[in-house]
Amino acid sequence: MSKQKVGIIFGGKSSEHEVSLQSAKNIIEAIDRSIYDVVLIGIDKMGKWHLFEESSYLLHADDPQLIRLNTPKAPITLTFGDDGGQLLHAETGETLETIDVAFPIVHGTSGEDGSLQGTFRLANLPFVGPDVLGSAICMDKDIAKRLLNLANINVAKGLTFHRIEKDQISFTEVSQELGTTLFIKPANQGSSVGVSKATSKESFDQAIAEAFKFDHKLIVEEAIDGREIECSVLGNEEPIVSLPGEILPQTEFYSYESKYIDDDGADLQVPAKLSDELVEKIQQICLKAYQTLECEGLARVDVFLTENDEVYVNEINTLPGFTKISMYPKLWEVSGLSYSELITRLIELAIERYERDQLLESSVVSE
Repeated sequence: MSKQKVGIIFGGKSSEHEVSLQSAKNIIEAIDRSIYDVVLIGIDKMGKWHLFEESSYLLHADDPQLIRLNTPKAPITLTFGDDGGQLLHAETGETLETIDVAFPIVHGTSGEDGSLQGTFRLANLPFVGPDVLGSAICMDKDIAKRLLNLANINVAKGLTFHRIEKDQISFTEVSQELGTTLFIKPANQGSSVGVSKATSKESFDQAIAEAFKFDHKLIVEEAIDGREIECSVLGNEEPIVSLPGEILPQTEFYSYESKYIDDDGADLQVPAKLSDELVEKIQQICLKAYQTLECEGLARVDVFLTENDEVYVNEINTLPGFTKISMYPKLWEVSGLSYSELITRLIELAIERYERDQLLESSVVSE
């Protein structure tokens, strides 16, 4: 039986570019080569797509913990509407590769906000991860929280502000409603990019300015005093939930650096030390959140667990990190699914959804 060609897409015009490279490198090293051949597609920081060799990665000269892309083989574009998702040379139009399924690991904006997923749909390609709607909903923390609220799932109280309101955002007024310890977040970013903790007018104003560097909309949330618990969810119509894990930050909060750069920035307790009753409660809430926000394929659901055993959903990450210190694959490993098996299952889910969607009528007029 011939091997399927998996197009692994990484990089991106995003603040999480380097994280994506780390995730892709681990996937490339772990994918089952007896079943799959890989085609490496890197998106540079200008948003251009390129075909790469497997020896694509170099260390940053100024930071040996980060990597950057090497020289690409060719600039590429996708054909749209054809079966197989042909890759064309962007300048000559020459056919370069054909892929059977796309495995995007592009974090952040344009990667997990529905944009890339829409591109794969137009290219008639199966792809790993949630579809356009689920991706877009989960990327926008404001919209996601509104929907979770409607489903009676606990979330932190918060306020939403747009850039046009920037000069009207008052620490005094916000703190009267939400308390004096606040978290300020860009509405459409992941991996704690642009997230700040504020406890005074000065730090609040700085946090507002920082968040608006990354998005035109931000949310200000109350601080939830609780343990940081995460679950990995896997599946389409019948998803399953991993054992929970716990983040034990060694910094003030679980920042971008703690997640991806500093190996000592946080300890991961996998699995979390919880009673069987709490494990089941958290798993059920994570599953409900996953389904409420139209997720398929995979997602990591992050929650807070308070002293009174109340569970608050913090956010859902639809393309979580796959680096060596990432929680998503670690949780599946302790739940009985190895890294390589997880990659295989994600690709299978992508193809299952694609085949399911092919059964739908695309026209009301018979030819």
